[in-house]
Amino acid sequence: MRTVDPVKHAAKKRHITDTAAGLFAEKGFDRTTVADICKAADISTGSLFHYFPTKRAIFLEIFEQDGRDNAEVFAQAKTLSPWDGVLMVVDHLCVPALDRSVAGLVLEVVAQASRDPELWNLIARNEQVVRDELAVLLQQAHDAGQITLPVSARTAATWVQGLVDGLFGRLVDPDFDASGQVSTLRLILSRFVGAQAP
Repeated sequence: MRTVDPVKHAAKKRHITDTAAGLFAEKGFDRTTVADICKAADISTGSLFHYFPTKRAIFLEIFEQDGRDNAEVFAQAKTLSPWDGVLMVVDHLCVPALDRSVAGLVLEVVAQASRDPELWNLIARNEQVVRDELAVLLQQAHDAGQITLPVSARTAATWVQGLVDGLFGRLVDPDFDASGQVSTLRLILSRFVGAQAP
């Protein structure tokens, strides 16, 4: 019996989901076929179905992976001072907005989630975890005297997410340069909590 290399298996799954995400952003979920994904990923249909039973499973995996990526970043952030950890997480959350094609994926997610309770719950769960983890870091930064929270840590975390979401909301504007606005987002956040601007 052939053994599966977990690292290679995970890398192949990631390659498929990354490829599919680009297609979903460009063409939409419904108009993207399994054949499209196989061609773009340079794999056979049989190989794809070895990793994912359906196209929808690929779409869901994009957000499962997002949750795992976030968990890794929070683990790293906890090795830093709390405020530096917050800024690291914010930078991580902003990264997808630097790719303008993500605007199409964001719109597609909204459309699909409105019809798919499992996807809606998955995204909501990811958002909840980010909010809870951010709240912990913000409270720790407050307790350490690095920031002064004008509201509860949970409310502050909600507004941090709102600021990040604002980047994604502006991606439909062709004149908006998200990469040039991350530093502005950091400045707004720093002033909100009374931290020294990074």
